[in-house]
Amino acid sequence: METTPLLKPYKMGNYQLSHRVVLAPLTRSRSYGNVPQPHAALYYSQRTTNGGLLITEATGVSETAQGYPETPGIWTKEHVEAWKPIVQAVHDKGGIFFCQIWHVGRVSTYDYQPNGKAPISCTDKGCTPGLYGVDWPAPHRLSIDEIPQVINDFKVAARYAIEAGFDGVEVHGANGYLLDQFIKDTVNDRTDGYGGTLEKRCRFPLEVVKAVIEEIGADKVGIRLSPFADYMETGDSNPDALGLFMAEALNKLGILYLHVIEPRMVTLAEAQETPHSSLRMRKAFKGSFISAGGYKKDDGNKVVEEDHADLIAYGRLFLANPDLPKRFAIDAPLNKYNRDTFYIPDPVVGYTDYPFLDQAN
Repeated sequence: METTPLLKPYKMGNYQLSHRVVLAPLTRSRSYGNVPQPHAALYYSQRTTNGGLLITEATGVSETAQGYPETPGIWTKEHVEAWKPIVQAVHDKGGIFFCQIWHVGRVSTYDYQPNGKAPISCTDKGCTPGLYGVDWPAPHRLSIDEIPQVINDFKVAARYAIEAGFDGVEVHGANGYLLDQFIKDTVNDRTDGYGGTLEKRCRFPLEVVKAVIEEIGADKVGIRLSPFADYMETGDSNPDALGLFMAEALNKLGILYLHVIEPRMVTLAEAQETPHSSLRMRKAFKGSFISAGGYKKDDGNKVVEEDHADLIAYGRLFLANPDLPKRFAIDAPLNKYNRDTFYIPDPVVGYTDYPFLDQAN
């Protein structure tokens, strides 16, 4: 195993990882009523190896954070109690478990919001109605006075994650959701202290990270960014400058890791050629660097070997192959994933029923 770059041990801050194959955060839509369910304990423990890093599905920081059916939350004590046995199941197998905390911002509808209010964002411009077949409403533009409450929601969620037993949190600053909406100049049309220049657009996500650090310590905090992507009509005119600025700013805060979606994943579907590179971010950031973006085994190995990343996050492959690191180790064939069952609410189908190698035989 030692000869394969992906399977070499790695020290991430205080955590000793036995390999570099990370379970990427994947929305699974099986947390009924936003409460994590017992079947999640099996799902995550299936994908746990001793010394392996797992990141949860995106987990809402407040009632206003929701935008998808049956996604988990971590804003109540009930949520904390529901997460505890799931975290314990991962720890029992020696895994390191981080909770990804998010707010979807304008990527929501009245149906998901408390009292049927408008979703919140940095802007009052909504996504184009009809995009992905959804009638997106115009969001409520957060006032300067309202922003501290949202920052506090992230802070409390981080505290609750640690209470639930998680090893740390990953702040979701990617994929067109609330933090990404503030960061990107195609969405953020503010003229106050949170918009206009690159520094002002990045102020909100950096304040969120600082608040989370104050609560749980920088050594337990990571962030996910997608500066090069244009998910949910959230693109930027100068992604290279944006990525570099965020990497340097986060470096000063001393967080544990930076998790970046590769430029080739400009859309959610398949990889594309692009003139951009995450390498400048990699070099600017001194903590651990996780790369994500449609990786297979070979290109994952190459990226680690060339020191372009420390760790590689695998999504669809890890979903379909609960024993992915073992399959990589012995070059075993991989199960194919079934896209049709990614987001169904079934507690077993497309969730805990993908076979292990010893079951396949």
